[in-house]
Amino acid sequence: MQRSVWYTIGFAAIVCLICSILVTSSAVSLEKKQEVNKLLDKQRNVLQAAGLAKAGESLSAAEVQSRFAAFEPVVVDLRTGKEDPSTSPDSVDQRRMTSDPDESRAVPKNSAQVSRVADKAVVYKLKDDQGNLKMLVLPVEGKGLWSTLYGYLAVGPHAEEIEGLTFYEHGETPGLGGEVDNPRWKALWPGRKIFDDTGKVAIHVIKGTAGPPEKDPYEVDGLSGATITSRGVTHLIQFWLGDQGFGPYLESYREKGGRAA
Repeated sequence: MQRSVWYTIGFAAIVCLICSILVTSSAVSLEKKQEVNKLLDKQRNVLQAAGLAKAGESLSAAEVQSRFAAFEPVVVDLRTGKEDPSTSPDSVDQRRMTSDPDESRAVPKNSAQVSRVADKAVVYKLKDDQGNLKMLVLPVEGKGLWSTLYGYLAVGPHAEEIEGLTFYEHGETPGLGGEVDNPRWKALWPGRKIFDDTGKVAIHVIKGTAGPPEKDPYEVDGLSGATITSRGVTHLIQFWLGDQGFGPYLESYREKGGRAA
């Protein structure tokens, strides 16, 4: 039976509409899945910095979420060094805020090559069963040789020692600067001291091999063949533990024995 032109046009329009709906639904579903995976990846890296998960450890989404539930995310106002309970951690996107002049500030030229700092950042608190603070996990970033390194740094309850360090995004050379991902190198950080007797941030990556924390409390092995990346790690850690980063916030823990002012 011969179909009319209008029938053909109508049929084609319906098919196009159905296809459009399917494509849109798939795109929305994919976007949601990507957001979930992004959140899980962030949680997994916080766990690694805190020593609650090993690099490469196979964890289901439920296991990641279960372990991460031990943390209390809090918003820190980096302009004042105080916690901001009026702001939800879910509303803080530090990387987005950094590119927005209304939600960030320019900072003086520095070795970490950080040009702007977001007004607020999310810090993750881990407490023991008695409610005592065990550590703080801080977001850090700075320039390496080829890229900006993004990671998390865990510090002890009195903000005096490093508990762990991990990087979740960078573009450094595999086998050289990319060794920031090497579990053996990351295992050298726990127990290192942050501040010297004058209160200056003293932790740094050296060229060569450092002794254990009790012998060389402020030094960490350099990355072989990656001097610039090693310096970059030193600079970004010193920046974020200093006055332009989390320094004023951490000072309250140092002064009050593990309790924020």
